[in-house]
Amino acid sequence: MTIFLIAAFAFTALETAALWKKIPHVEYITKPAIHLTLLLWLWVSTRLNGAALWFGLGILLLLAAELLLMQAQERLAQTGLSIFLLAHLAYLIGFNIPIPKISGWEIFLAVMVGLGSARIMRRILNSVAARKQNQMRMPVILYSAVILFMLLSAMMKITDPNWGINAGALVSLGAFLFYVSDIILAWQKFVAPMQHGRIYQIGTYHLGQITLIAGIVTQLGN
Repeated sequence: MTIFLIAAFAFTALETAALWKKIPHVEYITKPAIHLTLLLWLWVSTRLNGAALWFGLGILLLLAAELLLMQAQERLAQTGLSIFLLAHLAYLIGFNIPIPKISGWEIFLAVMVGLGSARIMRRILNSVAARKQNQMRMPVILYSAVILFMLLSAMMKITDPNWGINAGALVSLGAFLFYVSDIILAWQKFVAPMQHGRIYQIGTYHLGQITLIAGIVTQLGN
């Protein structure tokens, strides 16, 4: 379904350009458009059967979270972050249907990714403590653990005999970009601002979602 892929990339480019030119209200159109395009693509390709249902639920949760985060109220923003966590859990469940077998490669991968992530999270948590935002410590740890397990579950598809090579590579890359997006977001919030950080964060987020769903459609599409 090339039309959905083109549309998703077009909306992403439009949102990135709007951020670059500082036209924030464009996000109210592009964010829902990207998520709805991906959901429609997934539905047309898989009818949301089996594991695809969880990825469809994940897209809906991401859309709800994004809409809440665009509001100015702090309470709604906090709710949006909680819904983001639920979206990661939905993706995590989808990647583990059926429950995969664990081999030496998966253990090695988990150790390497875990060590790399631990260094980044230590820096972020140290900044949380330095800013005296200790109430955020456990939410940051919980959120990081869930997205890390989601990333590992996606990367395991590279060697999963039940998955095609192209599909496994796509979901792995998509989950990694999704993970990078969240790292950029946390770094800017707790450590230090980054030049053009918002653009990088949004760009990796949407490209990650598009690539991930492309992999799901490649694997589970009719």
